[in-house]
Amino acid sequence: MSISVITADIVRLDVDAIVNAANETLLGGGGVDGAIHRAAGPRLLAACRALPEVSAGVRCPTGEARITPGFELPARWVIHTVGPIWHGGHHGEPELLARCYRASLKLAMAHRVQSIVFPAISCGVYGYPPELAAPTAITTLRETLRGSPSLHVQLCAFSEHMRAILQRALDASTSG
Repeated sequence: MSISVITADIVRLDVDAIVNAANETLLGGGGVDGAIHRAAGPRLLAACRALPEVSAGVRCPTGEARITPGFELPARWVIHTVGPIWHGGHHGEPELLARCYRASLKLAMAHRVQSIVFPAISCGVYGYPPELAAPTAITTLRETLRGSPSLHVQLCAFSEHMRAILQRALDASTSG
């Protein structure tokens, strides 16, 4: 198992799977979700529409994950996960965020993914403070990846500021 942090445009990465910080409808949105849908092309939206709703308008509840092909992306797969909206940290947000990472990795392992890239789930429009989300992400990835030495995980930041936050959390997890 290896975990690294990069600054990049996630839709341009040639890896087995990228993780989409999606909304519960899986029908596209803003930020990472919108960028992935635009880059993957219209077949991604069709594939998402084909996923069954678990309740009215919900194809993927918060903390769960679904997988589709990557279509026009360099990545073979897109793993869609729905992170929690930040409500101050007292509404189960840390556990829901950890569930996103675990569920995404479970799907990746089931599809024999060797390389996967995660954005900073919930740190955009969902308002999760990056300084709190990053340690949760790193800890969850390390715990979930024990026994999976061949899987390479990258945490992808779009800005240098986010990259530094993720890198500090990764460094702290290896020094502590």
